[in-house]
Amino acid sequence: MGDKFVVAASRAGAIGLVIVLGGILAACSGSSGPAPTAASKVAAAGAAKPGVVKQSSAQPANRLQAMTVDQLMSAAQKALKDNRLVAPAGDNAFEYYLAVLKKHPNNRAAQDALRETFPYGAQSVDQTINQKDFSEAQREIDLLAAADPTNYTLTILRSKLDAARKLAAQQQAAQTAQQQAARAANSAEKARLAAAASAPKAQTQTTSPQPQAAALQQQAQAAALKQQQEAAAALRQQQAAQAAQAARSLNRDAQIVRQVPPRYPLEAARDGEQGWVDVEFTVNADGTVSNAHVTNSDPPQVFDRAALEAVSRWRFKPALINGTATAVVLKRRVEFKLAGNG
Repeated sequence: MGDKFVVAASRAGAIGLVIVLGGILAACSGSSGPAPTAASKVAAAGAAKPGVVKQSSAQPANRLQAMTVDQLMSAAQKALKDNRLVAPAGDNAFEYYLAVLKKHPNNRAAQDALRETFPYGAQSVDQTINQKDFSEAQREIDLLAAADPTNYTLTILRSKLDAARKLAAQQQAAQTAQQQAARAANSAEKARLAAAASAPKAQTQTTSPQPQAAALQQQAQAAALKQQQEAAAALRQQQAAQAAQAARSLNRDAQIVRQVPPRYPLEAARDGEQGWVDVEFTVNADGTVSNAHVTNSDPPQVFDRAALEAVSRWRFKPALINGTATAVVLKRRVEFKLAGNG
């Protein structure tokens, strides 16, 4: 679900090659109007996500199934405008576009919209995790997975959700331990006070009161010391859990730092050919690219070599998992367009 790169070449006089980056393929949907550019609809994706309205799962599914493709596309566009990317359940852009693809699996407008909107949907899921709404975050991750099950961002989101759940459990356990330690310390203090209060009475009832009072005081002091140690241990456990969470939060996708534009094949430029190439490749732990190969192209084999040569020279900040640089597999589309043809 990544960036696109467009190469443009002018044909006035001797053929000059002009490179245009970031073009988006025109997509035709089942609706009567042109498909909107999803990225333009989510320019404010960094803003707070609207509140999630809980709905039953069966009713929204039936409603989406009953809607036509035109109705689904219109509802998806409105959801994008309202920044309802993955929530609330049954009334968000991702579910509308996925419903379109269930009816028409090759609908290009819905495919492009999901690809362009995926990074913003991931940001929305990240906000949900930070709000500690773990069940909702899991639902949203599953929704992203339905749109692009191989996207590596899902691995990072799942890792962060798992870490957040574990940290919440550890914090709850530490809090419970602190409460138990406080109750034990209170009981110990009451025992000490009771022992101190009973000491004068014991002196009037026995000829050797001092050993009894000393024993009671030692017991109270031992109990208080034990509770202090338990409270300190609980605090250390909480601090260790927070440190572990900080380490686990160092997760990120691979980030492009050098984009080498492809060369427009001379013969294709002469013939006025345009097209695109989908490339899958590995971003290594040092940020280099390897194992680049074409997964699809149109027209076939015309632009394949130029796209592979360019992608192989790209450089990235490597992906991080729990703070460790990790090799990941990415997919990118490289587009070739002639100048003046959009």
